Amino acid sequence: MNFKKLKIPFIILLLIIIVAGIIYIPKIKKALAFQEAMELENIEQAFIHMDDYLPTKKVEKADEPFIFPRVNNISLPKDFIHSDITYNTLKYIDSSYTQGLIFIQNDTIQYENYWRGQKEDTRHISWSMAKSYISALFGIAMEEGYIKSIDQTVDEYLPELKGSGYDGVKIKDVLQMATGIKFDETYGDPNSDISRYWEGFVFGKSQDAFASTLINERPPGTYNHYVSINTHVLGMIIVKATGRSLTDYLEEKIWKPIGSEFDAYWLADGHGMEMANGGLNASLRDYAKLGKLYLQKGRWKEKQIVPLSWVEASIHSTEEYLQPNSKNSSDPGVGYGYQWWILDGNEDEIMAIGVFNQHIYINPTTNTVIVKNSANKNYYDSTNPYVLTSVHIELYRKLAHMNE
Repeated sequence: MNFKKLKIPFIILLLIIIVAGIIYIPKIKKALAFQEAMELENIEQAFIHMDDYLPTKKVEKADEPFIFPRVNNISLPKDFIHSDITYNTLKYIDSSYTQGLIFIQNDTIQYENYWRGQKEDTRHISWSMAKSYISALFGIAMEEGYIKSIDQTVDEYLPELKGSGYDGVKIKDVLQMATGIKFDETYGDPNSDISRYWEGFVFGKSQDAFASTLINERPPGTYNHYVSINTHVLGMIIVKATGRSLTDYLEEKIWKPIGSEFDAYWLADGHGMEMANGGLNASLRDYAKLGKLYLQKGRWKEKQIVPLSWVEASIHSTEEYLQPNSKNSSDPGVGYGYQWWILDGNEDEIMAIGVFNQHIYINPTTNTVIVKNSANKNYYDSTNPYVLTSVHIELYRKLAHMNE
């Protein structure tokens, strides 16, 4: 064997290995650190320090923040009832691993408290509450003429998704989680689609490219199936149509106009695209301002921030498969609008909901906004009453009506 001939290729191979190590070893270390942070015993700290593990983009606070009037914390009701079972209120708050809870009624803070490391200026991850912010931005982009109609198809704005499951799907179906996309959103299952998505995100891979890999399993506009990547596609459309990043657009159109008290940040992939479906991190009181904005039908002081017609369309739905009692829904018992959950009942309640029990609850009948941040370690146990959204809703309703 002629070792002289092998010398140059060996050096090249060695250089490739060294460069690959320089590039990938830090990524692997970060991924392992994030994986450890997301173990259930560690999520209390992870959810308030997501910027320690992933790239972020800053959303600057308002120059003149809006400060909610407040009273001394009221005494919470002793208990509440769900399905004939009585729950002690304070025990429920503790056993659902609450980190922040704020109860606002008649535009005044009635109760605000923090636990497990969260403070008033802490930025806590929103998870899927971020979807409702994307909905608001989408309505604004339409009002400004960047997007013509929700009856247009996704590929009219995103030709890169031609040939994917989104090819030919109406934007309205994306907004209403009725795309027909095949997707397993089982958190805690390492083989699920959402876990596959997260693995790519942590390693900096393109979310846009991930969306292009998804396929369709049923006709669009026939079945309500919650797919987080649908919201990412909405974010892609906003970015493509406006020429703005989601961070800049949120900051200018919503975050500053509603007087946000603290900076927020958005998680971003390795290509600079924000995690539209759940990567916003903000303070409890600033989350409450989105609730106040929608309680006021998109109006803030003298300015209509989100178009009234868009707000109304977002929080009401007429399609059969979006109704709480529909058999054509993967989430029976609750309805769906444009990236907002619509509660069954006669008080027009709506919610933004994120995994591990992140909630913005809005009740226009009682002029109530409630926000809860949590790091619920029992979240993967679907039978545990301390993780069930339906039980949380009864707690919020008890608060909303406690003065009657």
